[in-house]
Amino acid sequence: MDLDASAIAVEQLTAEQAVQELARLAQVLGAANEAYHTNDAPEITDAEYDALKRRNAAIEARFPDLKRDDSPTEQVGAAPAEGFGKITHAVRMMSLANAFDEDELADFDDGIRRYLGLSADAELLYTAEPKIDGLSLSLRYEGGVLVHAATRGDGSVGENVTANARTIADIPETLAGAPEVLEVRGEVYMSHADFEALNARQSERGGKTFANPRNAAAGSLRQLDAEITRARPLKFFAYAWGELSAPLAETQVGAIERLAALGFQTNPLTALCDGEASLMAHYRKIEQMRASLGYDIDGVVYKVNDLALQGRLGFRSTTPRWAIAHKFPAELAWTRLTSIDIQVGRTGALSPVARLEPVTVGGVVVSNATLHNEDYIEGRDNQGNPIRDGRDIRVGDWVQVYRAGDVIPKIADVDLSKRSEDAQPFDFPKTCPECGSEAIRDVGDSVRRCSGGIICPAQAVEKLKHFVGRSAFDIEGLGAKQAEQFYKDGWVKEPADIFTLRDRFGSGIQQLKNREGWGEKSASNLFDAIDEKRKIGLDRFLFGLGIRHVGENASRLIARHYGSWDTMAKGLDAAHEGGAALDDLLSVDGVGQVMAHSLVTAFAQEAERASIDRLVAQLDIQDIAAPQTTGSPVAGKTVVFTGTLEKMTRAEAKARAEALGAKVSGSVSAKTDILVAGPGAGSKAKKAAELGIETMDEDGWLELIGAS
Repeated sequence: MDLDASAIAVEQLTAEQAVQELARLAQVLGAANEAYHTNDAPEITDAEYDALKRRNAAIEARFPDLKRDDSPTEQVGAAPAEGFGKITHAVRMMSLANAFDEDELADFDDGIRRYLGLSADAELLYTAEPKIDGLSLSLRYEGGVLVHAATRGDGSVGENVTANARTIADIPETLAGAPEVLEVRGEVYMSHADFEALNARQSERGGKTFANPRNAAAGSLRQLDAEITRARPLKFFAYAWGELSAPLAETQVGAIERLAALGFQTNPLTALCDGEASLMAHYRKIEQMRASLGYDIDGVVYKVNDLALQGRLGFRSTTPRWAIAHKFPAELAWTRLTSIDIQVGRTGALSPVARLEPVTVGGVVVSNATLHNEDYIEGRDNQGNPIRDGRDIRVGDWVQVYRAGDVIPKIADVDLSKRSEDAQPFDFPKTCPECGSEAIRDVGDSVRRCSGGIICPAQAVEKLKHFVGRSAFDIEGLGAKQAEQFYKDGWVKEPADIFTLRDRFGSGIQQLKNREGWGEKSASNLFDAIDEKRKIGLDRFLFGLGIRHVGENASRLIARHYGSWDTMAKGLDAAHEGGAALDDLLSVDGVGQVMAHSLVTAFAQEAERASIDRLVAQLDIQDIAAPQTTGSPVAGKTVVFTGTLEKMTRAEAKARAEALGAKVSGSVSAKTDILVAGPGAGSKAKKAAELGIETMDEDGWLELIGAS
């Protein structure tokens, strides 16, 4: 069953589908970045871009080891265009993470409080300011004199637009009382009135007109002839800084006031807010004023006000932890639901997909939308609480579709006034549409799953596709398409069959070479490639089995924990009986009860274990060596933190330990090397003592890692 990965919700993607989708998203987002940042001619809407990027981030979060070297999450802007000199930013110009609703704002605030060790009611001030829809610019002053101006570019290297920046009235040539080195950052934009006047002049002259003020501002700043820029009515808001020889202030508000005092235009709607309610109130105020501001904004930016706390929070790879952009809602659209199809995935999950009369949402034509699960269709969330005021979704309904927050369109609401009198509630299937087996919904699970296992064609095919995926066995010449065809032909019903093809067909070449798309050389190469993959690392082998909940990263950690196939097989067999073997499995960082149950159950089921054993008989599974030390006193060691840490939060402690090469576990076992015990340490400290594990307090830990 060939499913389009772009139409599958992130939580339902297989690893193979995730690889394909990440490749597609990298290409689409890369092209969008070039169109937006380099060519000043966006090809997709901001809402679609945000949705694509969020989908990419969600896939990477679920499959962290599938992250590409050219991942869009590691990209900021686009490479500088030819024709401009290049300037390397002394401090990288970052982008901002996005929030799209109050829940995500709450998550942002909660995450900061957890990281800093602040209680829910502790004072934590933020600034809130309009997010200008323009072109980012960095201005470098030395001795109070503007020495150069650069666009963001790819975040590290930007375009030298100094001559053009000097033509903008809002950008001072000299500063009085500024630090010796000061990089001022902000946004170049164009007002609505100036944009309309510019387009009118361009039209009269037969010149290029612009689609929107952002394009006009970017195109005007990035002119090779500065005199053209001079004739364009550009403006500049300052809101941030890069390299500094001396601090501007102790707070974000103070720093903005200092920039204003130096002669820069700063946004008058910037406000100091205390807590989520205050932030949301200012967000709504700005949203209501949006149409009358006279310039384009696409959201509100929140920043932690205390610069010392910003320093503690630091940065992710491309975004600061202490700031977020709360975007305005994407477009909504109404259309008719024509049918509901059920797709069956690798794990047997029955996923409902809404088929819609095509409608344009945020500049994109939408004909499919995810319906998540049967609860969602019936108007309930996973806890049984009403959503959409309890309104269910029926075939023939008029539904409201939106794309905010995810590239997969979703149904937000139903118009009951347009519902046909003969519309019937959707009867979610209780049997698998692929094999007819009973579809079971476990207690506490929101998804109904086929119980057919390996007899279900959908599961068998999807498992084979996963098995041959890049992060699993990655057999050259045997991708998802070929695996599915071999299954339909009856050649391959389970992974072990791949490695017996040559034996079953003699050389195998004669039968394969006569197939469409194959020749003698390609057939021979395939069998050679299969043989090359008989030697496989334990981690890739485990991941290739496609066991539910066991992702690539977990497979690596579990493989490192056991070291060899024999040890792992014996450990998992023993874990089925519980006791010390199960505790040992649960001690692996990231392995919880759900994953452990899934893993142990897969090895205990007779049919599945027999399939695994047949595969093992064809392979040479390589042991996983212990991590190499890097000179750090804790590199390669397993560390557990327990009790209350007084000089750092748990998140900071874990991040620092991992940065030094240690593995942080959540439970104590015989594999634990160090227990760091703060006040209130309980059962973990007792167990560590029983096992003779080295135990130290927080001061001892800081002294060990050289941070005391």
